Amino acid sequence: MSPRIKRPRKVLNPPIIKGFKPFGPGIANLNPEPIFLLFEEYEALRLCDFDMVIHNEASVIMGVSRPTFTRIYAAARQKIARAFVEGRQITIEGGKIYFDSTWYHCADCKCDFNNPEKEKEVECCPLCSSKNVAGFDFSGNIESVS
Repeated sequence: MSPRIKRPRKVLNPPIIKGFKPFGPGIANLNPEPIFLLFEEYEALRLCDFDMVIHNEASVIMGVSRPTFTRIYAAARQKIARAFVEGRQITIEGGKIYFDSTWYHCADCKCDFNNPEKEKEVECCPLCSSKNVAGFDFSGNIESVS
């Protein structure tokens, strides 16, 4: 029997950082293998622990069932606890997700930004006004806008 197909989870905004690194004495003796926190796990933590949304409401926001949301949230907390206890780096990436709006990446100033006005086409970076802008899908692929 094959496993069920995993439906994409809705993430409102990508994280503003790519991860965390531990620091301090004896860090060289620790396990260098990072812990990978998926985008949907980051979103579950953000919704419950930062925005203080209850699981039922958060599951509706992410477009998953409440039990699925609880499993995502529990996995995120377990990964963060493991990283703290073992002194491992946390990297935020991956997962089967989609964003609420289209995101873009400026190659000149390295800014990631979205376009809330879907009717207007993105022509330049809102930060540096560069025309060197490409669509960004957060799976590592950058698609040219021009």
